[in-house]
Amino acid sequence: MKKKSDVSIDFLRQLDRFRLLLKKNVSSKYQGARDTSFAGSGLTFKDYKDYVPGDDFRNIDWRVYGRTDKFYLRRYEEERNVTVHIILDASGSMEFGTPRKFDYAALLGIGFAYLALKNNEKFEFSTFAEELRPVRARKGTKHLMSLLDYLSAVKVAGKSEFTASLESAKSLITSKSVVILLSDFLYSTQEIRQTLRRFRRSEVLCIQVLDPVEKAFAIEGDVILRDAEEETELRTFITRRVQHKYRQMLEEHTAEVKDVSEQLRHHFVSVTTDMDVFDAFHEAYVELGR
Repeated sequence: MKKKSDVSIDFLRQLDRFRLLLKKNVSSKYQGARDTSFAGSGLTFKDYKDYVPGDDFRNIDWRVYGRTDKFYLRRYEEERNVTVHIILDASGSMEFGTPRKFDYAALLGIGFAYLALKNNEKFEFSTFAEELRPVRARKGTKHLMSLLDYLSAVKVAGKSEFTASLESAKSLITSKSVVILLSDFLYSTQEIRQTLRRFRRSEVLCIQVLDPVEKAFAIEGDVILRDAEEETELRTFITRRVQHKYRQMLEEHTAEVKDVSEQLRHHFVSVTTDMDVFDAFHEAYVELGR
């Protein structure tokens, strides 16, 4: 069985090959990926404008068209000093699973930090539970290595203060930035909406990380359920009807979080920890690059 450090190194090697493919633009597998700041384009999303005859139809945002039946163009502006802010949920619920949701999400976060580093862009990495915990910045490769050490030692526990933590993160953003938010997003959609709308001036990618066990909820009978954040236990009896209701509620919640993100013109993907981590990263990257 591979050690966690071996998995991280293998993943970074894959990302290095991925970066080269993006630069050379020779692989049909990645034709759907458009340049973002990670590919060295130096472009960040600015706003939308109405489509008029003569505009480049390739810049039409088809997701917006699907919701409004109107053509809008995404406009970009050059930003040579893009900062990538990676914010990782380290609350008790992220302790769940094998691998833990936290470890899987951390790999994805490291991936975005690595691509930023390779393109000479600055990145900031933070974790949060009851409060935001920024990682002390270092330059270059030393920053990435210290980040790996830090994440290996993080205590994943406690109740999440999502809104307060993200408000602290917002105060650290002083220019237009790319924000990568990694969490299971098991918060009320109202709280998520109120929090994410504070990041309107940034391009935000929300990556929901779930464990396949909690998603399938394939348990029955007399069980004891433990709340990882509140550290409380509940003994109950799970029937198939309860299973079905739970899965339905989780699917509806994920759909609502996605809708909230898109309404705020942010990006959203949902992955599970049984996915190949590189495939999950590619899906997230393509979503951000659209």
